[in-house]
Amino acid sequence: MPPTSFDPTSHLLLTPEDAEAPRRVVRLRELGLGEAPLPEFDEFARRLAGMTGAPYAMVNFIDEHRQYFAGLYAPATGRAVELDPREAESARPGRVMARDHGYCPHVVVRRKALVLEDVCDYPRFAGNPVVDEIGIRSYLGAPLIDRTGMTLGTVCVVAQEPRPWGRQGLKTIKSMAAELVERIHQREAGAATRG
Repeated sequence: MPPTSFDPTSHLLLTPEDAEAPRRVVRLRELGLGEAPLPEFDEFARRLAGMTGAPYAMVNFIDEHRQYFAGLYAPATGRAVELDPREAESARPGRVMARDHGYCPHVVVRRKALVLEDVCDYPRFAGNPVVDEIGIRSYLGAPLIDRTGMTLGTVCVVAQEPRPWGRQGLKTIKSMAAELVERIHQREAGAATRG
């Protein structure tokens, strides 16, 4: 009988299954989110980067196949970044990223904030394509859970070196997620009164 090898991480899915994705797509369409960048979300991402001291910040909506950064702040330009959407399969920071890149899909499925001060400390997360392709070493994200109980996406920050986010970082990302959910509800109410 041939010897068997044991892979301690084999039972860990790199990208979690997301049974809620089809319903999320419907809800995002109702809200008019996840298909185009929004200047107010870019400004929100800029504020989030400033508050956390992170070089990259995103407002991220996730469907079955991709992530869409409706709000994006990156240090290269000091403002939002717009890259060719054909780069969707790349892990480079642009508006569109494959669903199996990054850590936001984990936050959406878990429905809880995720703090990774050094992603390399966690075998489940160290093998993610964003580590090798763009050098992400640190992540802090929180879910955007709307009034229906649906997890729409995330707000998150990333850095290319380990970061000690600490309790204050966790508190900040959670409060910023709550603030953005409130803004989304206000947008929805405003659209309802105009319609």
